[in-house]
Amino acid sequence: MHTTSTAAETQSTVEAARSAAPEGQRVAVVTGAARGIGESIARRLGRDGLHVIVADLLSMQDGIDATVDEIILAGGTATGVTVDVTEEESVAALIAAAVEAGGHLDVFVANAGIAQVKELLDYDAEDFQKILDVNVTGVFNSYRQAAKQMVAQGHGGKIIGAASIVAFRPFALLGPYSATKWAVRGLTQAAAMEWAEHGITVNAYGPGIVGTAMWDLIDEKLAAKNGQQRGEALAENAASIHLGRVSVPDDVAKMVSYLAGEDSDYVTGQTLLVDGGIQFS
Repeated sequence: MHTTSTAAETQSTVEAARSAAPEGQRVAVVTGAARGIGESIARRLGRDGLHVIVADLLSMQDGIDATVDEIILAGGTATGVTVDVTEEESVAALIAAAVEAGGHLDVFVANAGIAQVKELLDYDAEDFQKILDVNVTGVFNSYRQAAKQMVAQGHGGKIIGAASIVAFRPFALLGPYSATKWAVRGLTQAAAMEWAEHGITVNAYGPGIVGTAMWDLIDEKLAAKNGQQRGEALAENAASIHLGRVSVPDDVAKMVSYLAGEDSDYVTGQTLLVDGGIQFS
């Protein structure tokens, strides 16, 4: 017999699962999880059976709550936490919140990042420092704090970072962004070397051209520079995709699901491209 839950019953279910991780359940933190690729990763890990700590900036609280609710209504469990990855103390507090919610930390996805679309000659020092703070220092803080917790637990774990196709092949108007993603790739390799003895794998994922706000902005800037119509610059770049379509966030989430699961236990130090075949590594 099919029954329909009332709004009150649905809300009760959400509240019960919002911060309750059953004993023995694996716990994953995802930063930048209020929207876009991070949201898709969080939802996928929730479907995979992990208790997901949905983390993002305080200004993204509505998105955090929405992602938590989506995971729970799909049958998972989740907790929302605010974080500023540029502040190491904030990341340490995020780790503490994850352990409080689930008793331990098994997976950390350092997804938070920003993009700036601008020609190098137009960059100013403040913009450059900001992208370094979020995309490099933020990943450094996340990797270190996650590893400290995993080492203390003594049973290993999975650390996963957000790189990009531009960690292999820079794009015009994305110079500093490209530099930060090369840095993530290098940091991932070094961390994998140092933490392998603790049973910790460290890998990164490299999205290609994804249908997100960042690529809408790239298209807009390139179109203005080259005298094109909206959509033409994106279409030109997308023509290099061998699989014939622009990526969607779920394509990336599937790769992260693999890196977070036991099937990738013998994979470490890698940046795995999810680009439909633009760049071959």
